[in-house]
Amino acid sequence: MTKDRKATYKVPPSFVTNAAESQELRRRKALDEQKRKRAQRVNSSRQLDIFAQLNLGDSDDEEEPHAPIHPETASSPPTKDGSSRKKRKQKAKKPPAKNKWADQCMYAEMLEMSETGPQDGLPEDLETAWVAVAPVPVGKRCLAVTDQNSGPGHVSNTSLRSRKQGKFLMPRFASILPPSSVLDCILDDNWRENGILHVLDVLKWKGQDIMDCEAPFRFWWRDTRLAELPVSPPPSKSGDDGSNVYRFPHPSRFFAIPHHTDTSLPSLLSRIIPLARTTRSITVDVPNINTESDAMAVDQMVAMQQQTAEIRADGLLLYVSEASYETGPSPLSSWVPIANYESSDIMVDVSADGPLNVFQRLIEHRIRVVESQMET
Repeated sequence: MTKDRKATYKVPPSFVTNAAESQELRRRKALDEQKRKRAQRVNSSRQLDIFAQLNLGDSDDEEEPHAPIHPETASSPPTKDGSSRKKRKQKAKKPPAKNKWADQCMYAEMLEMSETGPQDGLPEDLETAWVAVAPVPVGKRCLAVTDQNSGPGHVSNTSLRSRKQGKFLMPRFASILPPSSVLDCILDDNWRENGILHVLDVLKWKGQDIMDCEAPFRFWWRDTRLAELPVSPPPSKSGDDGSNVYRFPHPSRFFAIPHHTDTSLPSLLSRIIPLARTTRSITVDVPNINTESDAMAVDQMVAMQQQTAEIRADGLLLYVSEASYETGPSPLSSWVPIANYESSDIMVDVSADGPLNVFQRLIEHRIRVVESQMET
């Protein structure tokens, strides 16, 4: 399989996996490292609680003594021309600061599969220790970030950040998302027509960090919190594209990508894999703008019409259930796309021999092996 930019799920080209180690080995190491860091954080917090209960006496109120001045660090007297004897160090030019939102997404590796080798590449614990996300929609991976304070009225508190450099994908806009939230999202390919932003995962919600939680809890939290959000009408101002058809100036609908905790072989074969190929139909309300005067009426209420948005499928993602969300490339999440990315056209025939078809054949083979073992 190709090792180009799209060989993993929306991974920047600078990230390269270690080919010398198997994916299974990298996965075990990454999970052990997460467990080690989690235990370390728990132990640190317990020690802080112990120290907080200690009484340090009056020493806390004592003024910190001034450090003595060393003769070599004292200022040198000025010379006749007014300059100092102290050598002036030239300040090195600092490299530009990296955007804080750059490379904050969790990048899934392409699932390494083999139909000819002694090992098929599928995780041994696929049925019991994984969560599937499908169908993953076609679109642009990004982060949705809301400001700390939303303020009164319609305040532009939400920004979409590019996955690689963390730059703005569009101007800030007002949304129904709560303040101090960070969501891992996919901007729908046709968002100007349907206003949809697909929510893949949650990093933070109302200031509460969710990254350290296990995958099933994060997806449950995502679904529950998104369901609690009020229904927001489409923006009254249409995106200007020179036509009389309404265009969303920014996303206003937030839909969770379906997740599946039952990853048994029969469930994968009969339900999840077919879903990963299926185009979803979502009904959305869109302002009915039929005349030029309606298109120019920014503040006037216009009639709504229901429209069916066709969401094209791109494949499925697999997450290790015990794994927390971590930024950057991770073997704890695996990507199984419909099509090989050697093709520049994503709309290839789904019957082509892409990774998802290989995944299906390997699942079918495992089922036959299990059935034969039961017969003997």
